[in-house]
Parts: sequence; structure tokens; C-alpha cells
Amino acid sequence: MDDLDTPVLDDHLHLDPVNGRNTEAVEEFADHGGTHLLVLNKPSWGLGVEVEDAEDFREVFDLTVQAVEDATEVLDGRAWPVLGVHPALISQLLDRGYEPEEARDLMQAGLDVAAEYVAEGPALAIKSGRPHYDVDEAVWAASNDVMKHAFELGGEVGCAVQLHTEGGEDFADVAEWAEDRGLPRERVVKHYSGGRMEGPVPSVLADKDELEVAVERGEPFMMETDFIDDPDRPGAVLGPKTVPRRVRWLLEEGHDEAIRNAHVETPARVYGIDTEATLE
Repeated sequence: MDDLDTPVLDDHLHLDPVNGRNTEAVEEFADHGGTHLLVLNKPSWGLGVEVEDAEDFREVFDLTVQAVEDATEVLDGRAWPVLGVHPALISQLLDRGYEPEEARDLMQAGLDVAAEYVAEGPALAIKSGRPHYDVDEAVWAASNDVMKHAFELGGEVGCAVQLHTEGGEDFADVAEWAEDRGLPRERVVKHYSGGRMEGPVPSVLADKDELEVAVERGEPFMMETDFIDDPDRPGAVLGPKTVPRRVRWLLEEGHDEAIRNAHVETPARVYGIDTEATLE
């Protein structure tokens, strides 16, 4: 596959070193012109870890850090881990008999551990959010408290926070919660976003229609596949070659500036990473 002559970053992808394709998926990304990855840890239960205390999250995080090291070996650029607690964990914990407040406390403690990985080096950013499905008021409140705690940690250790939330285009209030806790709104990323977003920086699912909206807006954005690396769902959500393919398409359409926005300028602004300097 010919070189795209630009860094190509997938802002949100999962690798599963236990059950999935793992490095093989990274090779597919690289073969199509992909250079950089942000690798999110899979939900703890997806890696077979039943969390009962904060220390249990370390097993999940360590597996992801190792997967990232292996990924970096095959990329022209590099990969970085983004570590955190999937917001749907609250429902798993409730099913196991936890009260919403107890679940909140355990999830916040897991985020404390993720922030430690950022402060001490291997991780780039934190992941948090709130359920993308209907929950009762107590669970919603507890989930918002977890997300606010992630913002506090991001402000303390100086890193971005990626959010997994319900759908929609207006998260201005969420960006304000971050700013109130010392985290600038340009360091809050809404994963699985459409092309239009108020508040956080959109990490746009690499769908042509949504990318056209993001390009047209001209605001900071990034691109992602949310590849799940689940052998039972091989292409879910999008396959690892999708972002490089969409970059090639956008370049053919003459959107060079948008590519620079999504793969060089916005990653630098949000995460403090240099996707050009880290290319071999």
C-alpha cells in the first residue's frame, strides 16, 4: 500500500491481547497507511477481570500497556494507551449487589489508578463517561460523579479525558464541568462522535457523511474506528483499516487542511503529542 505522506491517527481503538487479533489488527492498520494509535483498554469484564477493588484494574491496564508496546513495534509512528473505567461497569456492579454510591466509589478508585499510569509515564490520557443507555436517577448521578472525578484527575495530572457517553451534539455543560475542575475543554474528547459537537472535541467515527460535516465545520476534530477486537464481531465497530482509507479518500477530495487538523494539529492541542516528530 502506498504511503499517505501524512501521520494517520486512529483516536480510539481497542486491542485485546487475551481473545482478539491484537497486533495482527495493528499490522492491518499499518499496511493501509496508519501510523499512530490511541489504544483504549477494553472494559474489565471483556478481558475476564471481575473488579472488586482498585488494584484489580491494574491487570486490565497492564494488558493494554503491553498491547501498546507490541503495537508500537509494527507502526511507523507509535501507539499510546488511554486507560480508564468503562461507564457501563456501574450496571455490572449493580447486578452484583452494589449500591450506586459503592459502585461510584470503586469506579473513582479505578480512575485514580489510571491517573497514576498517566503521572508515571506509560499512559497518555484517561477514559471515563456515563452510560449511553437509560438508567435511573441515582445511577445517573453516580455516573456523573465518576466523570467529574475523571476531570479532576485530568486537571491534576495534566492529561486529556476521553468520554464514552450517550449520543447527541450538545455537551457544553459537560465541558463546563471539566473547566470548573481545572481541565480545559479542549482536553475533553467525545469519543464516537458525529461531525458536529458543542463543548468537547469530537472524535468522529470514520463515516464519510459525518467526516464531511466535520470537514465543513473546520473546527478541531479527530478520527476513530472504535474497533472492538472481538473475534465474535470481527468488523465492530469499524475495522482497523478504515481510518487510513478515509484519510486517502479525504486527500483525493482535496481536504489536505482537514487531514492536518485531525491528525497533527488537534492531537497536539488535545494530548500534547507530535505525530510528525514520532514518525520514523
